[in-house]
Amino acid sequence: MSEELPAYAEHVLEVAERIPPGRVMTYGDVAEWLGEGGPRQVGRVMALYGGAVPWWRVVRADGVPLPGHELRALEHYRAEATPLRLTAGGEPRLDMRRARWDGAPGDPGGDGMRDEAHT
Repeated sequence: MSEELPAYAEHVLEVAERIPPGRVMTYGDVAEWLGEGGPRQVGRVMALYGGAVPWWRVVRADGVPLPGHELRALEHYRAEATPLRLTAGGEPRLDMRRARWDGAPGDPGGDGMRDEAHT
């Protein structure tokens, strides 16, 4: 990481790099995992600095691919076997129930972080 990056941006990008192929975290998940900021701050970091990390793995909570980058994101999702679903209108969306990663070291699946935070 560059020393020119703000510390928060560096932390967000480090989390994005840790997300395993085929999994995603929402902007809010990243902020919660870091214990600082919020979804908008994470989104801003990704918009400004996210091009050098697997940006397609940090997503909106509704599973809609990043507007303006849908085709590129879908190529990555298909290459990584990220769980997708089709809407009633036939549009691809992330299957958030299956694709969401909890951020636990060595745990490629599950929703532990979300469950613990809301129980």
